[in-house]
Amino acid sequence: MIFKRDDIKLGVILGCLTPIIGLFGYYFYKFSRFTIAEFFEVLILQKSLLTAIVSLCLICNAVVFTLYINAQKDKTAKGVFIATCLYALASLAVKWFL
Repeated sequence: MIFKRDDIKLGVILGCLTPIIGLFGYYFYKFSRFTIAEFFEVLILQKSLLTAIVSLCLICNAVVFTLYINAQKDKTAKGVFIATCLYALASLAVKWFL
């Protein structure tokens, strides 16, 4: 099973996909009456909303990170942490420079 592996690559992949799943979860929860294109248009126009949603999506990574730490799969947890740091840096870059 995928959750029994202990691999940094798996952690990075999970760490990159989990916020995307969280983003679409937020879309279906708050913006379901809009099309996905309209949702992304609003995100592009309102940078503060984008950084707030990215912050919420990174909470999904915290859940995955915690699951792997508790399962003592440290390499996978390290990969999730790396992906989380990359997402956080990208979020800060968008907030500061765009």
